[in-house]
Amino acid sequence: MLIQALWLVVVRSLQQHRVAGWITTFSIALATALLLTISSLQFQATRVFVGQSGGFDAVLGARGSPLQLVLSTLYHMESSPGNLAWNSYLTLKKDPQVAAAVPVALGDNYLGFRIVGTSSEFFSDWGAGLEFATGTPFSMNKPQAVVGSWAAQKTGLRLGDTFHPYHGLNYDAGAQHSESYQVVGILKPTNSPQDRAIWIPLEGVYRMSGHVLRGRGTEFTPRPGEAIPEEHQELSGVLVKFKSPQIGMQFEQSINREGKVATLAWPVSRVIFELFEKLGWVIQLLQLITLLVLLVAAASVTASLCNTLHERRRDFAILRALGAGRGFVSGVVIAESTWLSVLGALWGLLIHFALLAAVSQWLRARTGIQFEVLASHPGLLLSPLLVVTLGLASGLLPMLMVYRGSVAPDLT
Repeated sequence: MLIQALWLVVVRSLQQHRVAGWITTFSIALATALLLTISSLQFQATRVFVGQSGGFDAVLGARGSPLQLVLSTLYHMESSPGNLAWNSYLTLKKDPQVAAAVPVALGDNYLGFRIVGTSSEFFSDWGAGLEFATGTPFSMNKPQAVVGSWAAQKTGLRLGDTFHPYHGLNYDAGAQHSESYQVVGILKPTNSPQDRAIWIPLEGVYRMSGHVLRGRGTEFTPRPGEAIPEEHQELSGVLVKFKSPQIGMQFEQSINREGKVATLAWPVSRVIFELFEKLGWVIQLLQLITLLVLLVAAASVTASLCNTLHERRRDFAILRALGAGRGFVSGVVIAESTWLSVLGALWGLLIHFALLAAVSQWLRARTGIQFEVLASHPGLLLSPLLVVTLGLASGLLPMLMVYRGSVAPDLT
């Protein structure tokens, strides 16, 4: 009975001051949504990006930044740090300690989607093997292409279609190549950067008009029908699988520390994790800003309740005169602040899911990776609890003011 009476008073009070209540609830909802979205992005980005190695242990490339090498060959987000001689690939492939070595050559695009030259082994050596929604892998000696699921969806390419690549990594309508490629396969979605790529045989990259090979340090332009000598061929990188994890340390020692020609990005997951560590201060800054917004929202609850107390002094005094104790009228204030916070947390959850869905679509269009909107993580529970706790705490000052109030002066 007491709880029912308390709830009735709270509802009447909130109805009477609905504008201030809605403004306060909206500010709490925004703060909750920001806190949830930032924690969700941090959790999923670390988990998803670090796990996108495709089962490869390392990437071999030209001397330069390991991070740039990984981002260009596996994530298709950067330009290559340089070119690697074909002989380095052959040496690696013949090594008995290497389980698989897949060559990769970059340099062109189709409507902004990266075109990657590789061998047909790529599709079987990637993780447990890339699955085809339709079609088959390309033939190494034919102008054929395999298209990732997202690239196919956005470009409209279908099995049997032909297309002309564009020179460079960024789309330029005036840089179209004369060569055409036929789509012979479309991959199933993988929720990885591979969904945004288009693969063609290595020979296709070498023979594209405007491309010059410098494998021997001198320029070489292949003629139609003429075989390309191995010494002139070059690569953007080589995706590597070792037969055991310990072997990677040996290669890293000989290539990175003792050698001066190439770079081995090993292990791939560590290279990406180091990127997130470097960006950690950005996440912490965003979290700090969100917490400040949350504190401002909690302060707005306190200010809203304190502002309405002056108008409600007579109401509380009447309740006291009718027999309500100090605990009851104080409980009304605490219940109001808690209820506003609960409403704000619930609305914040809905706004968070909408924000995360929008960010996920934006991220997929640029990286091929799509976050799970309903993915569970610790922040999904802790953030609303923190908001409700702050809301409850924000009602302590108004509660104290009501508790100390006198009946007679307020009635007059």
